[in-house]
Amino acid sequence: MRADRLLSLLLMLQNRGLMTAPELAAALEVSVRTVYRDVEALAASGVPVLAERGPSGGFRLMDGYRTRLTGLTDAEAGSLFLTGAPGPANDLGLGAELATAQLKLQAALPAALADRTRRVQDRFHLDAPAWFRDADPVPHLAALAHAVWEQRAVRTHYRRWRGEIHRDLHPLGLVLKAGIWYVVALGEGSVRTYRVARFLAVETLAETFERPTGFALAAYWEHSSRRMEAALHHDTARLRVSPGAARLLPMRFGAAGRRALEGAGPPDHQGWVEVQLSVETPAVAVGDLLGLGADAEVLDPPELRAAVADTARALTQRYAPPPE
Repeated sequence: MRADRLLSLLLMLQNRGLMTAPELAAALEVSVRTVYRDVEALAASGVPVLAERGPSGGFRLMDGYRTRLTGLTDAEAGSLFLTGAPGPANDLGLGAELATAQLKLQAALPAALADRTRRVQDRFHLDAPAWFRDADPVPHLAALAHAVWEQRAVRTHYRRWRGEIHRDLHPLGLVLKAGIWYVVALGEGSVRTYRVARFLAVETLAETFERPTGFALAAYWEHSSRRMEAALHHDTARLRVSPGAARLLPMRFGAAGRRALEGAGPPDHQGWVEVQLSVETPAVAVGDLLGLGADAEVLDPPELRAAVADTARALTQRYAPPPE
């Protein structure tokens, strides 16, 4: 571990130039005292580390010195696909490998290109999780990732909506969607998607497996997502919405809201428009549409209009002031 840290320290000084002890300690997640000891160790091994004193001082390498210890390990090379996503890299147990791989790549680049990569990192950031929602606890993610990589079968205990199941699976790939981890796995003759946070136990087996011929994770996920969206939004509601509600449709209903807005009819004298909105089951649709408040009116189908009206009446009775 200390050898890896010394290499990271050396590459940081080479890539970033002058750095203070607290800055190095924060980057390496160690104490300032440990940084001083590591700097002494580098100097003792022949690395020309210079200490500049004063308010603007710190540590730097002697001008013109560059190390060529930039070969990537297998884990570091495998972590590069997560560049820009340090959170998911940490979830998979590859955070340290990703950081070291990035430092090695910067050290191997010519000065002009290395400076450009630093500017890109300073100006662009990927934040995968959705707003206002804590990340799922995924204690079994690392085990599943190992099984995916090694093509090892796993024995699992999984919590579904309809109850808990025990199932042997062949994990084929992992997907991070809006901050939620899913594993795509073959089990009982079919490929299915499982939410990683719902695994109660995962045991890696000695058994290995062959991936299905022609299986492509990205293609499967796209097809599965389209199929799920079609299954969820199997009904259509005709609505009359105010200008304010029209602006909310894409935010509240995503792609279905955008499509509804694109096909909206002409506005009336109040600016209200009619739209055709794909909705889920009536029970879900009622709650979603009530979120638009009085700025939306359901015109069709009649049963959905009646369900919204019944719920509105029930709410009125629930919140009515008590009789004097």
